[in-house]
Amino acid sequence: MQLSGSEIIIECLKEQGVNTVFGYPGGTILNVYDELYKHSHEINHILTSHEQGAAHAADGYARATGKVGVCMATSGPGATNLVTGIATAYMDSVPVVAITANVGKSLLGKDTFQEIDIAGVTMPITKHNFIVKDINDLADIIRRAFKIAKTGRPGPVLVDVTKDVTDPKNIIEFTPVKPEEPAPVTETIKDEDIERAVKLINESEKPYVYVGGGAIISGADKELAKLIELIDAPVCDSLMGKGAFNGEDDHYTGMIGMHGTKTSNYGVSECDLLIVIGARFSDRVTGNTKRFASNAKILHIDVDAAEINKNIKTTAQVIGDANEILKRINERLTRTEHKEWMDKIRENKAKFPLTYNSETLNGQYIVEKIYEMTKGDAIITTEVGQHQMWAAQFYRYRNPRTLITSGGLGTMGYGLGASLGAKMGCPDKTVINIAGDGCFRMNMNEIATAARYNIPVIQVIINNHVLGMVRQWQTLFYGQRYSNTVLNDGVDFVKLSEAMGARAFKVTTKEEFEKSFNEALNAGAPVVLDCQVDKDEKVFPMVAPGGAISEAFSQEDLDARES
Repeated sequence: MQLSGSEIIIECLKEQGVNTVFGYPGGTILNVYDELYKHSHEINHILTSHEQGAAHAADGYARATGKVGVCMATSGPGATNLVTGIATAYMDSVPVVAITANVGKSLLGKDTFQEIDIAGVTMPITKHNFIVKDINDLADIIRRAFKIAKTGRPGPVLVDVTKDVTDPKNIIEFTPVKPEEPAPVTETIKDEDIERAVKLINESEKPYVYVGGGAIISGADKELAKLIELIDAPVCDSLMGKGAFNGEDDHYTGMIGMHGTKTSNYGVSECDLLIVIGARFSDRVTGNTKRFASNAKILHIDVDAAEINKNIKTTAQVIGDANEILKRINERLTRTEHKEWMDKIRENKAKFPLTYNSETLNGQYIVEKIYEMTKGDAIITTEVGQHQMWAAQFYRYRNPRTLITSGGLGTMGYGLGASLGAKMGCPDKTVINIAGDGCFRMNMNEIATAARYNIPVIQVIINNHVLGMVRQWQTLFYGQRYSNTVLNDGVDFVKLSEAMGARAFKVTTKEEFEKSFNEALNAGAPVVLDCQVDKDEKVFPMVAPGGAISEAFSQEDLDARES
């Protein structure tokens, strides 16, 4: 059939099973939006308040569903406004396809109005990107973009299309193609690597399993649970790995790293074998790399060979799809028990619980109450900061793709847009975005988007009137010099949210929170809860910058040192 470039873009999206797109129109992409208008019964377009919100929404959609998220923007500032969202997706290996338009081919390189080399700008933060200057290349490039985004280690791909390619008068023959689902990466899995892994596991007396986001991406949760059942080992996770293993299981010890539990940090420091599944040894996990898991042999399972020995020297590696690797390892293992080791871990769990002041309204209580009132059956999105760590510590994630947060880039302003994408992708799930007041200020305009489309997300603001995590560092390491971290001004989030069309409540007590959150759960509309908490509540445990994770400390430890 004979189609224009804009028609080809829409047909290719339909080929890929895309039914939701997030974006913002503008001059150079008008031809595509005109065609999108004609297909609004097939592809739902969500007009966000800002292009960054569109990128975050596509990211949240992808993380919640496992599908490729799609966002669109016009040239120049429209395209550059996507950059933070693309970088966020890149750092956390999220499959997103960003489609941007550019000025006509003959106008490229002439400083034309709203012209920018967005392919050049995004080269370091995409898995791949393309600029399409010929309509004959368009369909093939879009198909390749989707394949690249979801193959192997996923990531964002950008497709920039010049306006003349989408001109309604520019028509070529288009042949539909049924896309092939990419197969898991198995050709790199060597039998001798599997055998070595099995040998290390069988010889270990104090094994520990550390799980990252790759276990979720590969769908390895069932094989992971089987592995733990077979080898009777404790399990910790990174921020990105939450939900890969049941957070209510007796073997689970909590997060590892800068704000990980003492049980996880001490256990990893003491174990004789650390089995790492789909994780990249982030500096926030390892602390001082020279002292990380220094008593252990390290077995690293990952799909990306570039991650092997990049940050931490390992003893053995298996490269490939984590789910397939665990399946092959599990088939060769015999059930073992590590009673003495697990007793020690349980003793530490009892000795070093996560605690907080239960007398007042605070972030820890709010997250625990959200967990209790949702029965752990919600998708939690977060911004970045103290509230993010409390969401990781005090909500127990039982299933994959239920914590959606910016781990690698640490993007303030991420969570609200991501919550919209998650809710669009999983309409039957309760979706809650947990934010600090500093983060909420950055992209709170997306409340207007939620209200416009009546997307019933719940926005919980843990409002301490400061930039909480930065203030915590200033308190502990900068002599209490609170440079530009106090936000105690006249901004009223309740009035702002109501002005944008949402319901909103100001919360000052635990009783008010429970009542308001219950109303939010049953509202069927976007609701904002502005929860007033103390400015000096801190996230503990904590590892000091440059310290070893075995040196994790709490407020009680600080008090003991002072006394």
